[in-house]
Amino acid sequence: MIEILKSYPSNVLAVSGKGSITAQDYRDTLIPEARRRIDEHGTIRLLCHLGPEFDGLTAGAAWSDLKFGISRWNQIGRIAVVTDVAWVKDAILLFAPIFPHPVRTFANTDLEQAKRWIREKDDAS
Repeated sequence: MIEILKSYPSNVLAVSGKGSITAQDYRDTLIPEARRRIDEHGTIRLLCHLGPEFDGLTAGAAWSDLKFGISRWNQIGRIAVVTDVAWVKDAILLFAPIFPHPVRTFANTDLEQAKRWIREKDDAS
């Protein structure tokens, strides 16, 4: 399940992943909200919190994530992923160098630091 988190600026799409995330979660929740915010701002930032309740992604969700990222490549200003799941951190660190925007991972204990970082002003967004 993907839940949209409140209390963030409208150019920051903050989400929490719980249980097993599916392609339907992307289709019904994440992608429509991202499109709405991109239409409003041109560029958005993403904060994704995968806490202890996160069980993983289905293959369809992983494919949806890849397609979404490629299709919105230049419309995302920075990404913060908060998780203690090693394979998620490893995957992000593997692909981060090719992204045209800042990407950082944070441990769950550093959620507040991630919230500050995603809101920081920079030249890119």
